[in-house]
Amino acid sequence: MKSTSSHSPFSSRRGFLSAAAASLIPLSQACAADDTKTDLPSGARKTSPIVLSTYSLWRFHNDDLRDFHKCIDIADEYGFDGVELLLYQIEQNDMLSRSRMMGYKRHCLKLGLPLVGLSTHQGFVTPDKEKRQANIDRTIGQIEIAYELGIPVMRVNSGTWGTSGSFDELMANRGIEKPLEGYTDEDAFPWVIEALEKCLPTAEKCGVVMALENHWGLGLTPEGLLRIVNAVDSPWLQICTDTGNFLEDPYDRLEKIAPQTIFVQAKTYYGGGQWYSLDLDYPRIGKILAEHNYRGYISLEFEGMEDYTKAIPESLALLRNAFPRSYS
Repeated sequence: MKSTSSHSPFSSRRGFLSAAAASLIPLSQACAADDTKTDLPSGARKTSPIVLSTYSLWRFHNDDLRDFHKCIDIADEYGFDGVELLLYQIEQNDMLSRSRMMGYKRHCLKLGLPLVGLSTHQGFVTPDKEKRQANIDRTIGQIEIAYELGIPVMRVNSGTWGTSGSFDELMANRGIEKPLEGYTDEDAFPWVIEALEKCLPTAEKCGVVMALENHWGLGLTPEGLLRIVNAVDSPWLQICTDTGNFLEDPYDRLEKIAPQTIFVQAKTYYGGGQWYSLDLDYPRIGKILAEHNYRGYISLEFEGMEDYTKAIPESLALLRNAFPRSYS
């Protein structure tokens, strides 16, 4: 009678283990084989985060675009990475309503859009000590608003002398303004430095960085801006770089303030500027900031006369291409 036993290598435990071992591919060979596959696209963000300043829409006169909820929806619709709020844009009654203010925060959360910046106004360039104190108190209150909204950085200004008849006149004079009679800018620097120092404890307690902008007044030049920031000498006072506020030699001047920049406001002027236009080389600006390891937010401030529905998407595309994110 013939045997019915199988001659398969799996007919015994020893045979099974031998066959299994023979079928294993060495790790080095597996890795080499994997290398031949087409690389999958990286999930890493390809640009610095580009956010929309609500100033781009309201511009102090477009009442149909003043409502923050509408601005937030537009930022979401066009594909921005966050929102910067212009505090001056909020109606007084809305600012006094906690539920209204927290509603902006909730709206952004629902859309996955962080509130990243609060742009504020104050003025410390005055010999009147009481006026300076009133502006210190206002700035402290603004820091607390930023904290309540979960905003980590707040744009601040030095203020101006107020000798221009209007902002239009100040712009016509390219941001240059005469001091009050009997005073010079040298008198004003200690006032501004002292005022900002008095705001520091609240900024640190709330975790909100004040960002002093190159925004006329004593911030008209990089030297003036750095003089204030270096004198205060605190991580809670850094620089907000506005790409459109150095009207002469912008790239050399932007280079000087880049190392202490914590936030960037990027101007565009499609359709011609409201007060002036600058033909800015954004890839060059992006390179300047990258060389100083700036990896933070870029906030669009559209200041042109073209319809926003065309200009803002164009501006977003421009900034996406100018601020690539490197992971090398």
